[in-house]
Amino acid sequence: MAKFVEALNVNDLKDGEMKDVVLDGREILLARVNGKYYAADNRCPHFGGKLARGKLEGTVITCPLHGSQFDLASGKVVRWLKGSGFLSSVGKTLKGPRPISTYRVKVGGDKLSIEM
Repeated sequence: MAKFVEALNVNDLKDGEMKDVVLDGREILLARVNGKYYAADNRCPHFGGKLARGKLEGTVITCPLHGSQFDLASGKVVRWLKGSGFLSSVGKTLKGPRPISTYRVKVGGDKLSIEM
């Protein structure tokens, strides 16, 4: 049964900003884009890079390790690994594209809660 877990105060996250929190033992990335809040797994499914340390452009987050990109609105893969050549081909073969899990965000008063 899913439940909402309080994560942050809405004032703790400015527009265009990301934070990572641990909720129910999971690392969660929280982001605010154009006044809307998003929550997703904080670890890249390729090699476990912390997505909150990556770059946020709109709702697309880029992993700081190998440049994989994910849409925070859906979790879908935008780009799987950056680059080309032999090493990139091997990396793409060993671990194929996998989306990240996303979570519903609820705003209640001045609190952000995530459905876990």
